[in-house]
Amino acid sequence: MIGYVTLGTNDIERAARFYDELLAELGAKRFMEFETFIAWVAPPNDIGLSVTKPFDGKPATVGNGVMVALRMDSKEKVDAFYRKAIELGATDEGAPGPRGEGGFYAGYFRDLDGNKLNAFYMG
Repeated sequence: MIGYVTLGTNDIERAARFYDELLAELGAKRFMEFETFIAWVAPPNDIGLSVTKPFDGKPATVGNGVMVALRMDSKEKVDAFYRKAIELGATDEGAPGPRGEGGFYAGYFRDLDGNKLNAFYMG
C-alpha cells in the first residue's frame, strides 16, 4: 500500500551522506535524485525512503508523532541497523529491545534532522 516515505531536510547533502551509509545496511541504493530530492529503494523494489527540501521553500520541521518504521528480518539486524544509525550521528530514542507482547522488537532513533525512525522485527 505504501510506495515510499519522504522525510524533510534542511541540508540535502548531509542527509544524503547519512542515508547512503545507513540504508546500505539494507542493500538500498539511490534510485531517483534531483537537486532537492533523493530517494532510495532496496531490492526487489521494496518500499522506498526519500529526503527532500520542502517544496514551499520554508524550513523542514519534524512532525510531532510522525515516525517511519523500517522492517528487518531478525533481531540482530535491528541491533546492527540501530548501531549504524547512532554511529552516523543519529540520536537515541529507545535502544533495541522487546516492546510489549507478541514478539515485537524495535530500536528507535532520530536522524540528523530530528526525524524519528525505528528498526523493527516481528517474530
